[in-house]
Amino acid sequence: MTRRKLSAEEKALWQKVAERTTALDRRDTFDPNAFAPQPKSAADRRASPEFGKLRKSFPAKPEPRKTSFDLAPSLPDRLQAAPVQMDRKAFGKMKRGKLKPEARIDLHGMTLDRAHGVLMKFILSAHGSGKRLVLVITGKGKNRDEGGPIPVRHGVLRHQVPQWLSAPPLASVVMQVSEAHISHGGGGAYYVYLRRQR
Repeated sequence: MTRRKLSAEEKALWQKVAERTTALDRRDTFDPNAFAPQPKSAADRRASPEFGKLRKSFPAKPEPRKTSFDLAPSLPDRLQAAPVQMDRKAFGKMKRGKLKPEARIDLHGMTLDRAHGVLMKFILSAHGSGKRLVLVITGKGKNRDEGGPIPVRHGVLRHQVPQWLSAPPLASVVMQVSEAHISHGGGGAYYVYLRRQR
């Protein structure tokens, strides 16, 4: 890149600026450390009035912080804590796997949309035919959480089915939902006890 030559006006202007300017002496240049506050000794800091004000505003010894995590209970704990709506004797037999389900459905491998429709149809038809105890198999689910910023739920159908059963229109026909006995699938299946037909 070649420099262009200054015009006569630009040279005259530059000459005026150069005449009014004085060169800096390097010894007069700015030293940033010159204005920095000098560290005080510990005794000087304690004697300062600011230290007294700060000391009064804080307690002598801070209290330990109480951390509590209000985590939602796990799904089996929530189902176990749910009040028993059915006959307690029959409920005890059901929990021990002594009652045989009258019908069963397996939702393995279904998407949420498909499983919801199939479950609704199954529960409503079982109730319509007078069945009382049915088994809904969801599977325990696969762990698909890859450690990303948003956690992925383990066993999506397993967590979603109890919510569907407690929401309309199924809530009106479902009396009790409980995790199945190990002989009927354990944590990967639910007993659904249906109301009597009216």
